[in-house]
Amino acid sequence: MLKLNYKSIFLICLFLFTSNIAQNGIEIFPSNLLIQPLTANTLKPKLGFEFKTNKNELSLNIGNSLDILHYKVNPTSTLSFGADLFTYTLLSSQSNFHFPVDAIDYLFGVNFGYKKIVCSNEIGVRLRISHISAHFVDGHYDKTLNQWRDGREPKVYSREFLELIPYFRHKNFRVYAGLTYIFSIDPDNIGTDQYQFGFEYFASKLLGEHLTPYFSYDFRLINLYGYTGNNSLETGIKYGYAEGKGISFYFRYFSGYNIHGEYFDVRENFTSFGFNFDL
Repeated sequence: MLKLNYKSIFLICLFLFTSNIAQNGIEIFPSNLLIQPLTANTLKPKLGFEFKTNKNELSLNIGNSLDILHYKVNPTSTLSFGADLFTYTLLSSQSNFHFPVDAIDYLFGVNFGYKKIVCSNEIGVRLRISHISAHFVDGHYDKTLNQWRDGREPKVYSREFLELIPYFRHKNFRVYAGLTYIFSIDPDNIGTDQYQFGFEYFASKLLGEHLTPYFSYDFRLINLYGYTGNNSLETGIKYGYAEGKGISFYFRYFSGYNIHGEYFDVRENFTSFGFNFDL
């Protein structure tokens, strides 16, 4: 059986993407993303804070997706190539404005996109090739008891994966469905396939030119000791551009397995509120 590693998959995709590109169709470092992140997706670029309402936990997320180039195939079709660099940080709150860090996850990789306008509608697909690694930090260590909190000691967790998400947009409504294939993972007793479905609606100009309410939902079927569903619902209001840069203030509901790799086998159910910059 042919085995592909992270480097070979990246080189194959890069070759396919660039082999037929003409120089006059390229825009280097465009000002906006060709394909906007999936709003309720738990693995999207975030730059902001999120506060859980039912426990002393908050998230500090620092990351971004950047399109490196766009290639205009024809007047209605465009290709893109970009990069993803995220951190997801789990903290708790203590007195004197202290926020010890419990766990942190790193994601980095590349992405390829394709978008086409058909009868005033938009169809497209995005392929991500990414690596995630997870780590406990000093805030997870109880210095009084001289032991790791909750009996959970640091363990190796990392994965490399392909994520393929086709979508369809009609005016302010976008729906998508796709799959993730994990081609390398540690620990190796976790399933390698995941399936995803979701939608989002931005009510543009409902409250003015740059103030946009929105509603979004994402369902991810993960293979962790059997198939189980993760649900993420996010609703809020965005100031800026509905399909571009701005700041979102939102409320979120999540149920399913924890997104942090050191807690990958822990189920949780919470509501939260936060803000996020789209850059």
